[in-house]
Amino acid sequence: MRLDILIRGGTLLTETGPVRCDIGIRREKIAAAARGLKAPEAKVVDASGCFVLPGGVDAHTHLDMPFAGTTTADDFATGSLAAVCGGTTTIIDFATQDKGRPMMAALEAWRRKADGRCVADYGFHMAVVDLGGGRLKEMDRIAREGCPSFKFYMAYPGRLMLDDGAIFRAMLRCRENGSVVCVHAENGGIIDALIEKALAQGRTHPRWHALTRPAQAEAEAAHRAIALAELSGAALYVVHVSTSEAAAEIRRARERGLRVFGETCPQYLYLSDNAYESPGFEGAKFVIAPPLRPAGHQRALWSAVREDWLQVVSTDHCSFNFKAGRGASKQMGRGDFSRIPGGSPGIETRVALMWDAVERGDLSPARFVQLVCANPAKMFGLYPRKGCLAPGSDADIVVLVPSVKRVLSAKTHHMNVDYSPYEGRVVRGAVRDVLIRGRFALTGFKPVGNPPRGVFLERRGPCEW
Repeated sequence: MRLDILIRGGTLLTETGPVRCDIGIRREKIAAAARGLKAPEAKVVDASGCFVLPGGVDAHTHLDMPFAGTTTADDFATGSLAAVCGGTTTIIDFATQDKGRPMMAALEAWRRKADGRCVADYGFHMAVVDLGGGRLKEMDRIAREGCPSFKFYMAYPGRLMLDDGAIFRAMLRCRENGSVVCVHAENGGIIDALIEKALAQGRTHPRWHALTRPAQAEAEAAHRAIALAELSGAALYVVHVSTSEAAAEIRRARERGLRVFGETCPQYLYLSDNAYESPGFEGAKFVIAPPLRPAGHQRALWSAVREDWLQVVSTDHCSFNFKAGRGASKQMGRGDFSRIPGGSPGIETRVALMWDAVERGDLSPARFVQLVCANPAKMFGLYPRKGCLAPGSDADIVVLVPSVKRVLSAKTHHMNVDYSPYEGRVVRGAVRDVLIRGRFALTGFKPVGNPPRGVFLERRGPCEW
């Protein structure tokens, strides 16, 4: 068999466990996976002493996202390059509908932002904010266009939130067209009332962001979303779960046999609400929604990802500079915590943080691959093209050097943002090489000068697993 590239001598990490195996690549695909492959004509990548894993799939990013007349700090060029440097080769971003406008207009706008600029391969969820005027029918076309997943906000009244009736009607439509329902589960009415009360009392410090978004508001919304999904028969995916109570709601639903799935993010596994007590205005760096929680929730979430209550770890990458730079700044919220742009950078650090959990014994290598590669690909209709190392799969491959210690820092990351929420944290493991569909995007720990360009991924409905 003629091969273009041969990755030799490494240990493959799969969703079922490590395997000593070589990988042969022909054009854009994995052509062979076996021990002792020989291909004199191939470019050889020596992976001795390294782990070889599928390219990561980040199912929750916000690149070039409009905000308050400007945008996030990372566009599709900078954000996707950072993703690749961190070992992620596929992203699924959110095309957000404008009120009163067709969903297709949003999808076309987001495709223009990404086409020709995104290094990673990419797809889109449709974030729906307006279902008036017979727009339910538009969902069928969006699904046919390769975007069979829709996000609905249960928070942000008057801006993004849909009421329960609209969400339920949309769930019925998703059940019919085979799409996945994604929900941001926080009770927006409760949160807005608490924000109004805090500001009226002169409480403006960033710590009040967390205090006005209590765990109960997330758990209640998750419970309600699950009830709506059960009634409609739709597949439900709860994004960025941050609390033990919301994770428990998902666990109970799954134990009853419902098609309910959950995602958490590294920030909820590694950071706590102590960050809001940082000196001065530094706590604004950690203003995200849902907010960081007390440390007890971290322990419950680690159990949840190990025991399959939660199936995916994504980033919710939504980068805003702390001081100045491209796009909106966290400084917009000085004197009013509710005006701090919500979101933090993480697209580059997800694989490193989750691999560090393997190094310290908190995750098995197989569970690591499930959480960051295979399960998101299965959830959103990309498996086995993405998320696994098998003949016929896209040659999206990461070579990782284990146990090497490095320090996470804004000084060295590739994200277009002036801080890291993990500044100074030491992790073990480093991504040395990354291939996207058989082309090098990172080699010798450095991005190549002319990286490949990602392609738009037309997805189908969720795979069964």
